[in-house]
Amino acid sequence: MNSTGKAGKNRENQRVREGIVLKPGREKSVLSRHHWIFSGAIQSYPENFLNGGIYPVYSAAGQLLGHGYFNQKCSLAGRLLSFGAEEPELALKRNLQQAVQLRQRVYPQGQAVRLVNGESDHLPGLVVDRYGPGLVIQVSTLGMEKIKDRILDLLRDILKPAYIYEKSLVPSRQEEGLSEFEGLLNGKLEEPITVEEQGLKFNIYLTESQKTGFFLDQREMRQLVRTLAGGLDVLDGFSYTGGFAVAALKGGARRVDLVDYSKRALETAGANLRLNGFSQDSFRLVNQDMFRFLEERGHLEYGLVILDPPAFARKKADEKQAVKAYRQLNRLAMERMGPGSFLLTFSCSYYMDSQTFQKTIFQAALEAGREARIIQRHRQAMDHPVSIFHPESDYLKGLLLYLS
Repeated sequence: MNSTGKAGKNRENQRVREGIVLKPGREKSVLSRHHWIFSGAIQSYPENFLNGGIYPVYSAAGQLLGHGYFNQKCSLAGRLLSFGAEEPELALKRNLQQAVQLRQRVYPQGQAVRLVNGESDHLPGLVVDRYGPGLVIQVSTLGMEKIKDRILDLLRDILKPAYIYEKSLVPSRQEEGLSEFEGLLNGKLEEPITVEEQGLKFNIYLTESQKTGFFLDQREMRQLVRTLAGGLDVLDGFSYTGGFAVAALKGGARRVDLVDYSKRALETAGANLRLNGFSQDSFRLVNQDMFRFLEERGHLEYGLVILDPPAFARKKADEKQAVKAYRQLNRLAMERMGPGSFLLTFSCSYYMDSQTFQKTIFQAALEAGREARIIQRHRQAMDHPVSIFHPESDYLKGLLLYLS
């Protein structure tokens, strides 16, 4: 072997020792700037590999594709932090700064805003939300957990928050080999945190709450409800802390019934309604399972029914059962709703795409024997961008239907 051949062989051996090497032909998604690498695409791991570590990623032909963190415990084994030759530390800082700058531009006065939306902001495994003077973070992967201290340093430097609270209670942590975690990481937290959104006030409790404290992803749909609810009786199903109910009454609804299984959520919803100046006779709090609520009523005397359930599919294996649940829920509502009424229905199940959701609602309408027309689809809030290179981050689906 000549010296040139030896040098090439040495470079190849170094790549194998230091980085992740993909199988032939499996680099296409990375070249298209998609962040995910599944275990079946990986040809070899480096010597002394550690789960959660950051490594360079090479094609089978030796092209440097980027850098990412990897976990052999997961079928989704790797997530890219940078592409090409850019160093991951530089990409981490730049992407965090750009994510914050985008929100400062689209919601310059926003008191409750998503600042980082995972892969959509090129920061896979990380969510950061602003609530008033502080931040809430959610870490869903081992790789992001290992660089969390660096993330916290950058957040403190860029935003100087009064507090940083972590709510990492997502199912993916178990597969990653992580336990759930919730707690104050920095500063002082005083609850409730009162924030304002489009003229509406909400008390936010971070402890013992769903998601990171509030459904920020429904901002634009709350505004839609506000414009639609005038003069109507409204049913807010799975009402949580009353975001839709407050919007409906602000828009002139005659009355709103809020139904939720969580007594604490309903208590917070009542407080939020009173915070916005609505009297007790304008709303009713119903502590009941929403399926049971619908089953026990022969007819729904509401001009607008809102169904925003929690995710029925938290993993891929749940998809079939989730389809059945969404179909049953929407069938029960449609069977009981009067002609000329509106149904606003959602799915936040990541493993159910928009096409499957619409087909499920179609089946529900067919079984209910109802004519239903789509008036509008879910409007994405601008602080929840979807990367054009990573469409999987578009998880929330919604349809506004008119029943005749």
